[in-house]
Amino acid sequence: MFHSRSSARKHGGKPKDYQPIHDWFDESKAFLADVRHRALRHHAEGIFMCEKIFGTSIVNSDGKEVPVRFIGEVLEDLGRIPTASDWLRELPIKPWMGPKSRLQLPEPEPEPLTIKVKPPSKKRARKN
Repeated sequence: MFHSRSSARKHGGKPKDYQPIHDWFDESKAFLADVRHRALRHHAEGIFMCEKIFGTSIVNSDGKEVPVRFIGEVLEDLGRIPTASDWLRELPIKPWMGPKSRLQLPEPEPEPLTIKVKPPSKKRARKN
């Protein structure tokens, strides 16, 4: 709610006008509830993604049109707008992130062995 109140102070309207956008930015807290959650959406690409979802602007309850990119909380949280690359470069590279050829994949289950047995042929009894 902090960011929504901040947006209402800056742009007018009510906090509820901005809540869906701020909820979207912080949705990743459901997966990782510390500051690292920001790596998923708190960057320039995240702002553009937000525009694709919510449109380039919203009209708040005061009837004022506000650009969605001005509503995002990235600058407020981080003091700058990083790129996704800024975040990703900070990730240590782990073996599981590499090509599959380097991973220890489980061996495929062998095909079951099928043996086809011909039924014994019926020989005709000889007439004497």
